[in-house]
Amino acid sequence: MNLVIVESPTKERTISKFLGKEFVIKSSYGHVCDLPKKELGIDIAKNFQPKYVMLPRAKKIISSIVKLTKKAKKIYLATDFDREGEAIAWHIVKSAKLDKKKTKRITFHEITPEAIHESLKNTHEIDLSLVNAQQARRILDRIVGYKLSPLLWRKIARGLSAGRVQSIVLRFIVEREKEIKEFKPQEYWTITAKLAGDGVEFDAALVSKDDTKFEYKQAYQLFADEYNVTLSLLKNKEETDKVIDELKRLSYRVEKIIRKKQNKTPPPPFTTSTLQQDAVYKLGYYSNKTMHVAQMLYEGIELPDGAVGLITYMRTDSVSVANSAREEARKYIIENFGDKYLPLKPPTYKTVSKGAQEAHECIRPTSVYRDPEKIKKYLTAEQHALYKLIWQRFLASQMKNAIYDVLTIEIAGEPDKGMAGLPDNLSAGLSNLSGSKYGFRTSVRAMDFTGYLEIYRNGDEENTGDKDTFDSKILLLKENDILKLVNLSSEQHFSQPPPRYNEASLIKTMEKNGIGRPSTYAPTIGTIRRRDYVFYNDKRFYPTSLGEDVNAILKEHFSEIVDLNFTANMEEKLDLIAEHKMEWQKVVREFYKPFSETLARAEKQISVIKTKPVPVDEKCDICGAQMMLCSGRYGKFLSCSNWPKCQNKISLDRLGNKKIVEKTDETCPKCGSIMLKRTGRRGVFLACSAYPKCRFVKNVK
Repeated sequence: MNLVIVESPTKERTISKFLGKEFVIKSSYGHVCDLPKKELGIDIAKNFQPKYVMLPRAKKIISSIVKLTKKAKKIYLATDFDREGEAIAWHIVKSAKLDKKKTKRITFHEITPEAIHESLKNTHEIDLSLVNAQQARRILDRIVGYKLSPLLWRKIARGLSAGRVQSIVLRFIVEREKEIKEFKPQEYWTITAKLAGDGVEFDAALVSKDDTKFEYKQAYQLFADEYNVTLSLLKNKEETDKVIDELKRLSYRVEKIIRKKQNKTPPPPFTTSTLQQDAVYKLGYYSNKTMHVAQMLYEGIELPDGAVGLITYMRTDSVSVANSAREEARKYIIENFGDKYLPLKPPTYKTVSKGAQEAHECIRPTSVYRDPEKIKKYLTAEQHALYKLIWQRFLASQMKNAIYDVLTIEIAGEPDKGMAGLPDNLSAGLSNLSGSKYGFRTSVRAMDFTGYLEIYRNGDEENTGDKDTFDSKILLLKENDILKLVNLSSEQHFSQPPPRYNEASLIKTMEKNGIGRPSTYAPTIGTIRRRDYVFYNDKRFYPTSLGEDVNAILKEHFSEIVDLNFTANMEEKLDLIAEHKMEWQKVVREFYKPFSETLARAEKQISVIKTKPVPVDEKCDICGAQMMLCSGRYGKFLSCSNWPKCQNKISLDRLGNKKIVEKTDETCPKCGSIMLKRTGRRGVFLACSAYPKCRFVKNVK
C-alpha cells in the first residue's frame, strides 16, 4: 500500500478515483500545526525560534496518518503547490514523524489523472526554502499582530488588530478618502459642431485653435496610483461663448480623412488577481467568494466520466501556459472557429506582477474540450459562471487579435476664403474678424474582424455599439469638401475626484505595488472589513472613523508598517528566502530591532484616544437643546446635549446619515405608544417610541 497525503477532503475524494487500490488517499484537513493562540510563540532570544503546537482538531488526523504510514511502502505529500502547501507538508512530516527515506513530495498544477500520474514519476524532497519563506511571513505577522495590536487596544479600543499587509491596504482606502475630500473640482467646457455635407450629418468635437489643443491631461500622483484627468482649455461660459461667436463666422471644410486598421490584442489568461477583478465586474462576486468557488473547481467536480478538477491551481501570479494546454487550445479553435481565428504563432504574455512565480501556470481549464455549456447541469450556478469566465478568457488568449476599421475625419474651421474678388482693403478687414483656424474631429469605428472577441469581451468592449461597416454616406466625404455648419452646442463639465476603491481596483493596486501575494489578497480585504476599519457601500470602500484613527496612529508612530516601499520590499525579501538567496532569521532580525524600539517609544507617546462630542446644527426634537455628534462602540450617533436629563439619541449609518425609523401598526403592550422598527447589531427589532421612559423591545422573527 502507498499513502498519498493531501490537505483537502475534496482532493482526497477526487484523487482516490484516479489511483488504483494500491493507493490510500488521506486528507489532513488543512494545517496541522500553528503558533499557539495565547502567547507570542516565538523565542526572540533564540534567533526567533518558533514554538509550533498541534491544532486540537489535527490530533486524531495525525494519529490516523501514523497508523497508515506503518503499512505504507511509500508516502507521497501532495499538498498545494505553493509556500503554504509546502509548509503544511513539512508540518505533517514533523508531527507524524514520517520516515524520510520513504517520504516524497509531489506537486501538480491541475487535478487530472494525467497530472497526478506524472507527478508520481517526478518526486522530490520538501523545498525548505519555501517552508522558510512561509515561516518568516508567519513569524513577522505574529510579531506585528501580538506586539502592536495590544497597543491599539489600550489606546483606542479592544479587539483591534494591525498587520503588515492589512495596514497598508487600510492606508490605501483612508488616503483615497482624504484625496476625495480635499479634491477641488475644476470647471471646463466643451464645444460640439453639427456639420452636414454630401447628404450626411455628423457631430465633431472642437479639438484645437491654431496650434493649441483644447484638451490636455492633468496627472495627479496619489499615494499608490497615478490619476489622469482630461480637461479643456475653455474654463468658463464667457470664454466658451466668445469662441462660439467666432465659430459662427467661419467656413468649414474636410481637411483630412484618415482610415486605418486598429489591432486589439487579447488579454492574457487569468492570474489570481485578474480573476478576482473580472469576477467583481462581470459576476458581482466578492474576492472571498471567487476563491471559494475556484477552489471547488480546482479540487474536483463529479462528471459522468468521473470526478476531475476543472481548472488549474487558482493561487498564481503567472500567465505561463503549458505546451500541452496551448496545443489543445489551438486544435479546439480550428475545429470550432476555423483557421482564420488561429494565430500563426501561439501568443506569449508577460506578467505585470512584482515577483511573479513564472514556474507556476496561469488559471485555465484543465481541458478546453470541457465546454461550460455541456457540463452546466453538473455545476452549481456559481460554479458554472466562474468556470465559463475562466474557459472563455483562456481560449480568447490563444486566438487572433480583433481588428477594427477606424475612420477619422479632421475638419478645419477657418475664415471664408471666398473673398478673392474683393478689394484688398475690404478682404483684409473681413478676414480679420477671425484670423484663427479651429480644428474639429470626429472618429467612427467599425468591426473588421472579431478575432478573440468572438468568445470573450472585457468590460470596455461590451455594448460598444461597434458596427460591421460604416454609414455609407460618411464614406462619400472627400478631402476639401465644403461642409455646412448646422449648429453649435456647448456643455459644462467639472473634473471628478479619483474614484473610491472597489474590490477589483483595490486588488489591482495591491498587485501593482507588490503588496501581498495571490493567496493573501482576499483574506487581507476580509480582515479589514471584519475589524470594522472599512465598509462597503454601493460597491465602494469607505473607511470608518475607527479605521482612520488606527491609520493615523500607524502613520505617525509606525511609519514603516504603512510605508508602501517597505511593505513591497519585505515581500521581495520573502521571495529571496524562497529562492534560497537569503536567510529567514536575518530578515526577521532586521525588522524586529527597529520595530521593538518604535513600539517602546509609541507606548509612552500615544495618548488614549477619547473622541469628544461635537456640536451640530440641529435641535433635540424632545427638549429643544442642541444635538451633539458622538462616537461610540458601534459607530457615530447624535445625542442630546441635555443628557442625562434628556436621553434622546439618533442613530447614524456609516455614511453619517440618519437611520430612518419606521413606524409600525403595533402599540406597546406596556404603555400603549407606537412601536418603531429599528436595526441593531443583531438585526431588526421593535422598540417603544416612548423610550427612554418605556424600554420595551420585541424581537422580529
